[in-house]
Amino acid sequence: MGRPVTLFSGQWADLPIESLAAKVKGWGYDGLELASWGDHLDVLRAARDPGYAESCRALLRKNGLDLYAFSIHLAGQLICDEPLDARHASFAPAEHRGSPDAMRRWATEVCLAAPKAAHNLGVNVVTGFTGSAIWGVWFPFPPQSPSMIDAGYQQFADRWNPILDEFGRYNVKFALEVHPSEIAYDFHTAQRALEAVGHRPEFGFNFDPSHLIWQGVDPAKFVYHFADRIYHVHVKDAKVLVDGENGILCSHLNFGDRRRGWDFVSPGHGDVKFEPIVRALNRIGYQGPLSVEWEDSGMEREHGAAEAVRFVREIDFAPSTVAFDAAFQKK
Repeated sequence: MGRPVTLFSGQWADLPIESLAAKVKGWGYDGLELASWGDHLDVLRAARDPGYAESCRALLRKNGLDLYAFSIHLAGQLICDEPLDARHASFAPAEHRGSPDAMRRWATEVCLAAPKAAHNLGVNVVTGFTGSAIWGVWFPFPPQSPSMIDAGYQQFADRWNPILDEFGRYNVKFALEVHPSEIAYDFHTAQRALEAVGHRPEFGFNFDPSHLIWQGVDPAKFVYHFADRIYHVHVKDAKVLVDGENGILCSHLNFGDRRRGWDFVSPGHGDVKFEPIVRALNRIGYQGPLSVEWEDSGMEREHGAAEAVRFVREIDFAPSTVAFDAAFQKK
């Protein structure tokens, strides 16, 4: 029996959750990783109302689905990003959008409530973003002092440690998606983020190879190095399209523009080599879900989601329980 295959509902939040759940079961998934936007999940309500949390689980069960994790990506982004501007406005409820302070207070409330919501929902992993005050200074010109970077990691620790205290209280893990614009976006920044919060066990990673491959980071090596911090896994792919005119910085061209130097594609259509990743996940003992985060501007999404679950089931395999040459050994 392979690992459960789920679909992250974030890119489907324009659909009512009841409609999406029926589609997802029809495509062959085992569950959903619920986004906390659209009508898919109200984190604050799930934290204060066990009856609402149970109704969310019941809706999934009615469709033959399970819940293994949910997402606070958008609220989490508002915690550390500086400044909050027009790009962030849609991440918060309409009544808070005119005030960055109100947006951040709302986001902090959601993130603090997430572990209790997880407890009420019966899950032990919450995925998300942290935001970053220093993503904008990733390139060292104008020259930056080390103290500026130190301050960014300290701000992250100061703002997230109280949230992580709540995660510890409920024995729930927070899995940061290592991703451009976050406090951890590659191997070394992930290591520094862990150091910033004292390697506390509540904090780990939502491993998504699509964000590493175009940077030149080996996804399987990431799994091995952070073996005890892989709390959740996204299955997503990316294709490098550098052609001598473009580059991986993408020239301010949005996803789907054929001039970009790389883009997200449906699993199996890009540059991610999934077999070494599956072998690495087997060797570190990861038995959690493989959650398809479906993003491909060049493919109809329902076709892509149905194809993706078949792809994941084909590439997932269990580790061996016996040495291949055991039959030749003398008793």
